[in-house]
Amino acid sequence: MTKLLFVCLGNICRSPSAENIMNHLIEKAGLGDRITCDSAGTGGYHIGSPPDSRMAMAARKQNIELLGAARKFQRIDFENFDLILAMDRDNYRNILALDNTGKYQDKVRLMCEFCQKYDLKEVPDPYYGGPEGFDRVIDLLLDACEGLLEYVMSQEDLRVSHHSES
Repeated sequence: MTKLLFVCLGNICRSPSAENIMNHLIEKAGLGDRITCDSAGTGGYHIGSPPDSRMAMAARKQNIELLGAARKFQRIDFENFDLILAMDRDNYRNILALDNTGKYQDKVRLMCEFCQKYDLKEVPDPYYGGPEGFDRVIDLLLDACEGLLEYVMSQEDLRVSHHSES
């Protein structure tokens, strides 16, 4: 079972969108028993809050429901997840700041590394902008999640083939 954690600042816009989009793709691919997702924020401003309603509206246009309640990223998450996906460089730095030994660096990646169509390096925070920003984030995350799913499956296949050889 591969465990993915999506992280942004407040855990009400970008990371819950990534989590729910990924769950949507996992379900469509019939891989629910192989990959599991969660999301968190580096800041604790919105703990317990549902995803932002503007973000939920943008996701609904793609037939994706945003579920979940905001929580804060914790050091134990390094242990509990195989891959931690930061939405932007600030999130990335804030996550790694909790890993003072550098033990988990390999687990933390930028979400946009997995984009196939977009060449953005970060997922922009739509919180203070207009509705088109939310639509753009959904498009960007759909792209990144598709690439991420391919990546996770290729890693899983590697693990599976290593097991069968031994």
